[in-house]
Amino acid sequence: MRKVKFLLLSLVVLISFTSCKNQRKVSRTDTPTSGIVEIAVDESFAPIIDEQIGVFESLYEKSSIIPIYTNDVNVYDLLMKDSVRLVLGTRELTQNEISRVEAKKQRLRVLKVAVDGVALIIHKDNPDSLLTLSQVQKVITGKIESWKEINANSPLNEISVLFDTPNSSTVRFLRDSVCNNEPMGSNVKAVSADIESVDISQVKSNRMVIEYVASHPNAIGVLGVGWLNNPSDQSNLSFIDEVTVVGISRRDVATSSNSYKPYQYQMALEIAHRYSPLENLESGYPLTRDIYIMSTDAIGGLTTGLYNFIASDRGQRIILKSGLLPANRPIRLINISESMD
Repeated sequence: MRKVKFLLLSLVVLISFTSCKNQRKVSRTDTPTSGIVEIAVDESFAPIIDEQIGVFESLYEKSSIIPIYTNDVNVYDLLMKDSVRLVLGTRELTQNEISRVEAKKQRLRVLKVAVDGVALIIHKDNPDSLLTLSQVQKVITGKIESWKEINANSPLNEISVLFDTPNSSTVRFLRDSVCNNEPMGSNVKAVSADIESVDISQVKSNRMVIEYVASHPNAIGVLGVGWLNNPSDQSNLSFIDEVTVVGISRRDVATSSNSYKPYQYQMALEIAHRYSPLENLESGYPLTRDIYIMSTDAIGGLTTGLYNFIASDRGQRIILKSGLLPANRPIRLINISESMD
């Protein structure tokens, strides 16, 4: 009888030990302010997220966030494969993607955190710094191939259009929102191949767009406005001086009085007009896109801490400082008299 009891006790101890061992395997050690986690970020927003992470890690010294700055397609693939549980991109999940998340019994959290302006840049010596939205569409689809078709007196000829990488969110925005799903022209090219990088110093494609346009008078570059922010201007009413940012008009003829640039207050005008056109008759900069942060992780880990930080007042102030329009912080609309000629 003693032998039977001993065997039963040994079996219980063994089961308990195995259970505890398995629990240790799956238990989380991170908290909202400590631990190590990887996240995936659209490379268009590398400067902003690098700043967010820098501030977060300085506040919470036991935290380590490793960003994977990559293209639009890869960001969502990494989330679907559970390679990461938090991403930042320019679209919400499709219904198919939501179903895949639900099938894994994961909780999806989605929050709009900012509005980005997709900017067009040209060489500083190019005199044609104002374009209509129709002209932009025709340039991107290859229906306009020369600067002389825009301005007969232009000293420039063939137009070359440059963006970052083939699978970037910028390409998707051009295709869906500018070209209305028409194919892009043969004059539209990427400056670099798609990358898979965790180091912002290796994210060079958007910087390459700026450098190319700065050295090629006939070029147009397309990129997120966060790459053009002038860090020395606390008012966010100017851009870097290497290139000229194009003013865009919805009218048939672009003038300085009816054209807009991706300043925060002009993006705010556009958003206000879209939501309440009767109350806000004046529209603003037309090429805007929303930025979302998405998490499929359980609440309580480091991803929760970062998610909440970016959505917080401090995180939104970092977005404001970057030149983008924060989604959860009011913007004062002020009248600015500026010559765009």
